[in-house]
Amino acid sequence: MTSSDGPARGTTSVDHRAAIAVETARFVAAVENADATTPVPGCPDWTLQDLVRHTGSVQRWFSVLLHARVQEPPRTRDVDLRLPERWEGYADWLAESATVAAEAFAATDPELSMWAWGVDQHARFWARRMLYETLLHRVDAEVALGIRPAIDPALAADGIDEFLVNLPFATPFAPGVARLRAPDRTIRFHATDTDEGGDWLVRLRPDGFGLDPAGTANGPADATVRGTAADLLLLVYGRLRRDAEGVAHEGDEGLLDLWFDNSAF
Repeated sequence: MTSSDGPARGTTSVDHRAAIAVETARFVAAVENADATTPVPGCPDWTLQDLVRHTGSVQRWFSVLLHARVQEPPRTRDVDLRLPERWEGYADWLAESATVAAEAFAATDPELSMWAWGVDQHARFWARRMLYETLLHRVDAEVALGIRPAIDPALAADGIDEFLVNLPFATPFAPGVARLRAPDRTIRFHATDTDEGGDWLVRLRPDGFGLDPAGTANGPADATVRGTAADLLLLVYGRLRRDAEGVAHEGDEGLLDLWFDNSAF
């Protein structure tokens, strides 16, 4: 499979480490007085308790990888989660998970070479990945609780880039990604509310797919999807349908079917 050559195609002003703390605090505020059994539409078959446990577990597992400076895929995901026995302690536990992550970040140079499942083989991969895992599930929790979520456009744009640049490597846990191939067909994602870095051209080839380098995605695409950066972020993650209000699309519908049927994880 092909991919871009770095962790992002352009520069970003997002402080991933700091944003994790902010997103976790928002998550905690949403769930601290909520019903643990609340179903989560964005994660079918999960309750709010499942969602909180998953998010805090991911933060703690990534932190273990950072402390270990892993140089190859880990053989186990066993982590001492220190989960509370009762739901009433889960909000504080999630907040503590972000503290565990902050301690791992403070002890790790983001430029340190490390194994990662995505394109960027440095410690900074894990902070960026943890941020969007946390943000997406914060949104999942808010939607489940009837809260209208808000996502900063710059954060959303960076999240779209993070998703698309790493997607070619996601087949171990998203096997449908292997079906994202076509004879040189292109899909453009265009964010309507960002001044820079809001345009992505995905090129599908017979051997895989990848992003064209930033600044070279000129000319028409075989299919185009437009919306705010927040809506596009939720769209690529399967939290919005492409016929949702505020999302526009044109071009090869079959190509879009192929993409959306196989890309979300």
